[in-house]
Amino acid sequence: MSIFVLVFMAVVLYVQYLMLPDKDSEINPNAPMPDGLHPIVEEKTNQLIQHSAEKGISIVITDGFRSAEDQDKLYEKGRATEGTIVTYARGGESYHNFGLAVDFAIKIPSGEVIWDMTYDGNGNSISDWTEVVSLAKGLGFEWGGDWVRFKDYPHLQMDFGLSIAALQRGERPEEQPSADS
Repeated sequence: MSIFVLVFMAVVLYVQYLMLPDKDSEINPNAPMPDGLHPIVEEKTNQLIQHSAEKGISIVITDGFRSAEDQDKLYEKGRATEGTIVTYARGGESYHNFGLAVDFAIKIPSGEVIWDMTYDGNGNSISDWTEVVSLAKGLGFEWGGDWVRFKDYPHLQMDFGLSIAALQRGERPEEQPSADS
């Protein structure tokens, strides 16, 4: 009889343990949200624009920091509003919301902004898009075109090793690069 009681208590304790909230998924509502691009992301973005120009490629940043409210509006596109679905992230679920991502496009000599991944405006037989992505990766950006589930070709981000869950808990990357980076 005592073994039955011990097993029963062990099962009850195990079930209670399983029902504990997951600390990794808790959102800290008191964590201040950024209101612009992270300084390092901004600096690297400016370097990307400059390095691209040196290769004869003009790029524009079509989106950078995005508030949670703006993210929710974008999320509704193709769902509650007309258009094609452009994101699967709601407000607070995108690196844009934490100032850690930018979207880019190519600006051609006529002034038109294009998202053509095959365009070779500088005539070196390598698409300008490919060159910009290569430069971005060299500066430490992750490219959304490398993602497996949802390809986001204009998207560049620096997550500094932080997941969206970590950012939602209030963790933030350092404002300045560490001495060993």
